Amino acid sequence: MSRKGWIVWGAILGAALALAWTRPATEAPADESFVARIELNGPIGPAAAEYVDNAIQRATNDGAKAIVLQMDTPGGLLESMRGIIADILAAKIPVLGYVAPSGARAASAGTYILYACPIAAMAPATHLGAATPVELGGRSPMPSPLNDSAPSSGKSSDKAGSNSEDDAESHKILNDAIATIRSLAQMHGRNAAWAEQAVRGAATLTATEAVSQHVVDFIALDSEALLAQADGRTVHVNGGAMTLSLRGLPVRDYPPDWRAHFLGIITNPTIAYILLLAGIYGLILEAFHPGSFYPGVTGGICLLIGLYALQLLPVNYAGLALMALGVALLLAEVFIPTAGVLGVGGVIAFVLGSIMLFHAGVPGYAVNLGVIAGIAFCAMAILAMLLRLVMRARRARAFNSEEKMLQNTGELLQPVAADGEGWARIDGERWRVHSDVPLPAGARVRVIGRQGLLLQVAALGTGKGESS
Repeated sequence: MSRKGWIVWGAILGAALALAWTRPATEAPADESFVARIELNGPIGPAAAEYVDNAIQRATNDGAKAIVLQMDTPGGLLESMRGIIADILAAKIPVLGYVAPSGARAASAGTYILYACPIAAMAPATHLGAATPVELGGRSPMPSPLNDSAPSSGKSSDKAGSNSEDDAESHKILNDAIATIRSLAQMHGRNAAWAEQAVRGAATLTATEAVSQHVVDFIALDSEALLAQADGRTVHVNGGAMTLSLRGLPVRDYPPDWRAHFLGIITNPTIAYILLLAGIYGLILEAFHPGSFYPGVTGGICLLIGLYALQLLPVNYAGLALMALGVALLLAEVFIPTAGVLGVGGVIAFVLGSIMLFHAGVPGYAVNLGVIAGIAFCAMAILAMLLRLVMRARRARAFNSEEKMLQNTGELLQPVAADGEGWARIDGERWRVHSDVPLPAGARVRVIGRQGLLLQVAALGTGKGESS
């Protein structure tokens, strides 16, 4: 690697280390009481779960009196949601769930998290609900009305029997979700019946409706109003009762640290997908151009980061296998020309695998279709260009070969006697030539045969003396 390359990589490593050691300055003076605020925006995944866990620990260690968990989320992954709920229930200080700002939502996993908070509040023009769990295959485990009726024929009975295992698994997921949210509702004295309906029937509520049905405690315009209305309430925190005294306390933000930012970026399905592709094609370029280093090093780093992101995400391994098959078919087209059959099949397999790679049923976890379409278009364009080059190569005249030599013409540099030899200029080079008939100097001749470095020629425009 060149000196300039080492300098660039050194600068990148130095910047990464600097970010690693930099932490947000959120510590408050020892004699000042404050409330910490954690903003949970976007899909709930591994990065969000780690951020909430770290922020709760930091706020507790810094002496915060309470934590405001401000949410605006469409939902997310089940395991990440359970991790956040466990952190809230284990917190030594009260966590105030707050759906804000206006227009925000706490859908799906966000509803469970809001129910887990000792205090639940919403800003005006917000909503929550639609907490039906989604299987990793993308299907909601909701009991179908058609399954409630008796089968009308043997065929229907067979179909019901074949789906019994899937139905049992769906009921397990659904009942577990209902039990989870009902236990949270009972813990904090909230509406357990509506909580079950939010899971079983994907019910939703506006902020006003949520207050009237005792799903949340109150509506608050902002964080200050939230603390004022929560002041004086008694809540259960970490197995004990606590009376809140929060009115007028300052609010300090606890933003994500560098690691949470990094995880949030790479666990974005579209970013993870692009990293995976960059890694694969970087290694392929390095294989075709060994010694260039940059494609191989960059591709290796991207591939490892992409694989790390994939193991944190709800990946469909059938989609991953289709993508691998597509890449293999495209490479096979390069080495085994099949007039585009393998290449087109590879592109189709790659596109289908890309669409299937992440489970679209999980809110916020799907690859942008525009990115997939753009990559598919580029792959087709490259394939078409390669096929065009192959066809041109097949139709092109041969170079430095026997066939090309037999098509060349030239001029004698000296007279040649019958069955004699002489010199001629052919294709800009001096060649020793042999002719069966006498030819004068300057005569135009064409090559009709070759024996090593001796060319057999005949007068241009005649077939006399042609031999191979």
